[in-house]
Amino acid sequence: MSKLAKIFTRASTGMDAPLVTIEVHISGGLPGFSIVGLPEGAVRESKDRVRSALMNSQFKFPKGRITVSLAPANLPKSGGRYDLPIAIGLLLSSEQLKPSINLDNFELYGELGLDGTLRATEGLLPAIIASSQAAHNIILPMQEAEQYTLVSQAKIYPCHHLLKVCEFLQGVSDVDKLVHNLTDNQPVYQNDFAQVKGQHHAKHALEIAVSGGHNLLLIGPPGSGKTMLAERLPSIMPSLGIIKALERASIYSVANKPLELNQLKIRPFRSPHHSSSAVALVGGGSPPKPGEISLAHEGVLFLDELPEFPRSVLEVLRQPLEKGEIHLSRAAQQAIFPANFQLIGAMNPCPCGYYGDGTSKCHCTEDQIDRYKNKISGPLLDRIDMVLTVPPLPKEALLEQTNSSAESSEVIRERVLKAYNKQIKRQGKINDKLSPDELDKLIKLNQDNKHLLEISIDKFHLSARAYHRILKVARTIADLAGDEVVDKLHLIEAISYRREV
Repeated sequence: MSKLAKIFTRASTGMDAPLVTIEVHISGGLPGFSIVGLPEGAVRESKDRVRSALMNSQFKFPKGRITVSLAPANLPKSGGRYDLPIAIGLLLSSEQLKPSINLDNFELYGELGLDGTLRATEGLLPAIIASSQAAHNIILPMQEAEQYTLVSQAKIYPCHHLLKVCEFLQGVSDVDKLVHNLTDNQPVYQNDFAQVKGQHHAKHALEIAVSGGHNLLLIGPPGSGKTMLAERLPSIMPSLGIIKALERASIYSVANKPLELNQLKIRPFRSPHHSSSAVALVGGGSPPKPGEISLAHEGVLFLDELPEFPRSVLEVLRQPLEKGEIHLSRAAQQAIFPANFQLIGAMNPCPCGYYGDGTSKCHCTEDQIDRYKNKISGPLLDRIDMVLTVPPLPKEALLEQTNSSAESSEVIRERVLKAYNKQIKRQGKINDKLSPDELDKLIKLNQDNKHLLEISIDKFHLSARAYHRILKVARTIADLAGDEVVDKLHLIEAISYRREV
């Protein structure tokens, strides 16, 4: 006589991992195997994987009518993570497995091979975090188990085969629990600002942008070093703390992207090609997966050849730039992914790229140049704090054999970290996240400064958003200089970065 068996696991809905109760019941009647509770294709196919895994592991496949319920019933279930808990539920219900431990305190995950081996499944890290917060024990595949050691409170028992899981649950053999291992080694950066010859003004602007989290657009001819400068931004950014590093790892886990643990605390740098679609940038699919803006969370999203991106693709960036997250709504499922990224764009001054470089290479007409620049909408440009011209490198600087006078990323990072910590201590967040009311409290404008800003508003036709972004950049410039008060010189420099494209 069979009995009702209950096994716990978790689903994946964006960055959340709601608890799923798997109920298995075997009754009399014609043989059948049904799975209910909004299972998607991979879950429905698990019945065949489970049947072969049980038989090849020397278990008897139960006869009768098998019903597997995945509760709650209104939550979509996808992926192969439910194979192992369904198999264990069948063994419990058919009384082939008699555990010596309380399974109410366990959660099981894993896809089964036809021979009973356990295979890794994607997107488990959010589930591991939620399980550890519930003080549950976790059984999962041994493959890729190292990444789950990031969760300090998790009690994880990795197994390689269904038989090993059964032996562990019956107390026949032990399984070594994973040990927490978030490396405290210093991040190793492959790129360094000391490798960049010249471009001192551009380096200073990048230092300001990183210190306050400001969005930046680099404009210059081909070969001026725009991409080279942008690629070195992570080397001067403050490293991620444990909580943010774990959040980054969770995003990569849901997206099924590889991530080296020794590079976990380095801020991400994502550079999608200009042929990328809107879905690739913001995320999507069924079930919804994170896009490039979420993979760049707490780091840099670098859009090279910015005008070459389809306008419709660029427009989807506007809301995430303001909110720091992206809401994806699909017919069957909704998901929210974090997207607190720093946008760095790069473009040429004209279609051929050589307008204003001091040579006669450019033959673009004014109409062609205007059409090229107008590919970027005004609302998106309004969300960019700083616009910087990167001139061609002089031949004298290019021919230098050594670059010993150039500052290393380590030296620049120390200044950035000092300004960053100053902002966190003063207001609990970086300057780019300040609200207008907070700016009014932090920056007291005298009559000269107000007059300067009035002239700038009229000359550059600044919106309210652009005006507040000038104040944010000025506050960052003052922080880098070690000044408590924002003065006229700080405002002048901030205004100089608001030039028209």
